[in-house]
Amino acid sequence: MKRTHRRLGDLLVEAGLITQEQLDSTLEQKSASQKLGHALIERGYISEQQLIDVLSIQLNIPQIHLSNQVIDQQSVNLVDQDFARRNELICYRKKDNMLFVAMTNPLDFFAIDDLQMMTGFQIKVALALPSEITSAINQLYNEEDSVSELLTTMNIRPAEDAAVLSAEDDTPIIKIINKCLTSAVEERASDIHIDPREFSVVVRFRIDGALHTYRTFPKEMLSVLVTRIKVMSELDITEKRLPQDGRVKVAIGKQRIDLRVSTLPTLFGECVVLRLLNTQDLLLKIPNVGFTGEQESAFTKMIARPTGLLLITGPTGSGKTSTLYAALNHLNSESQNIITIEDPVEYQIEGINQIQTNAPVGLTFAAGLRAILRQDPNIIMVGEIRDSETAEIAIRASLTGHLVLSTLHTTDVPTTIYRLIDMGVDPFLVAAALSGVVAQRLVRRVCHDCARPVEATPIERALFKKTGMDCPPVLMKGFGCKSCHHTGYLGRTAVHEMLEVTDDISEKLISHHSYRDIQHLVQNSGGQTMLENGLIKVTRGITTVDELLKIIS
Repeated sequence: MKRTHRRLGDLLVEAGLITQEQLDSTLEQKSASQKLGHALIERGYISEQQLIDVLSIQLNIPQIHLSNQVIDQQSVNLVDQDFARRNELICYRKKDNMLFVAMTNPLDFFAIDDLQMMTGFQIKVALALPSEITSAINQLYNEEDSVSELLTTMNIRPAEDAAVLSAEDDTPIIKIINKCLTSAVEERASDIHIDPREFSVVVRFRIDGALHTYRTFPKEMLSVLVTRIKVMSELDITEKRLPQDGRVKVAIGKQRIDLRVSTLPTLFGECVVLRLLNTQDLLLKIPNVGFTGEQESAFTKMIARPTGLLLITGPTGSGKTSTLYAALNHLNSESQNIITIEDPVEYQIEGINQIQTNAPVGLTFAAGLRAILRQDPNIIMVGEIRDSETAEIAIRASLTGHLVLSTLHTTDVPTTIYRLIDMGVDPFLVAAALSGVVAQRLVRRVCHDCARPVEATPIERALFKKTGMDCPPVLMKGFGCKSCHHTGYLGRTAVHEMLEVTDDISEKLISHHSYRDIQHLVQNSGGQTMLENGLIKVTRGITTVDELLKIIS
């Protein structure tokens, strides 16, 4: 194979799949460990299939679908699992002195040279979808041997404490949990659920907001699984009657992942949920939050104010924290003293002082906020306004020369303003302090690989008509493929409703602060509603009306 040293980004720009601006912004924002192809796919600029199509044509390399191949297990075993995962490749066949290898990046000549030295074969490269390679690795390098070994060990030494079984790095339980974590990261899962049932233990991954069963273990493994996770996160392994929360950092390949661990006693044993927070490949930048161009300008203007209160609202799991951290990343500079108080601290940002609440010793949001005001801050981030005391202090802080960012669990912009007044905060203070409100929800993105244009249904046309927008004759919908687990959706984005509080709105808010008055104020402000913002994303083929109907009442 002739070695061509052209860069992947240049190939994609030449093929017209991305613009030079998209390439430059992705190269600037991605971490050093993240591959360019993954970063472009994650941002929705290209699909997996588009990536390998252009590489196949430009480099004259054949592409294969591993799901249609009979993979030779002996060829697979020529390469260890870590090398295969790290370089995203699978050896699927050998013939004479030739080894056939499926790769996601055929320009990785270092990996090809290493393969040739390790195996002694000449390497013949083919292109395959990253998701198919991940799936093949998960199937062919499985943990069945580890499960059998663990059960055998438990049968031989039933009285031995599970913590002892987990003490060494090469024990079966460690292999099983490491494989589970690796698979979760590769599948882009946000959470891992370990659910005890009457006769089994079910492990599920939450991907794009929906739970998918990963695998089922024998019920005998529950205590060992839970104990190992407790040991990792430094929880009390003897306490099985009360909920516990912990945190641990783990390395998955080249990535550093923060795990937030929560245990809960249930009827059939302790249930465990692990929240995965990737602290390296963060997309916590304002352009990646999902704003339209107009909304991004308005949001940037609101956080550029030296004082005021900006609220991000929505239910649990609507991406509020990601938007807050995007704002903090934008504002973070050597000239600013930024202090946060959170429960818990989800992402650690260099240059920002972050405080973890600790209610048992009296460090609540309100107490922490009072202490922060004595630390000469420029910008304050309060994880959540939960009570009238915190709301009062946050508002007074915003009126005394500070920019305050926080969240509220409310459904829309009018409800947010009314909630502050309902908490007992004087309407005059709310009007004077509030600089803006952003309400948001998460919706799933249409999968690029299986998206097809379909004629708009009567319900979809009626929804567009309701908002006064023209419905396109055809809309994009995903029909399900291996990349998206046959759901038709891959990844998520946010839809927003935004209000910038102007002087005119502030004046009217002082004298008109019933819920209906506030609702009319917001409607007459000229901003997009969440439904209108969502429908714009529907017309662009980003999401579907079905997704919007799930979040808009």
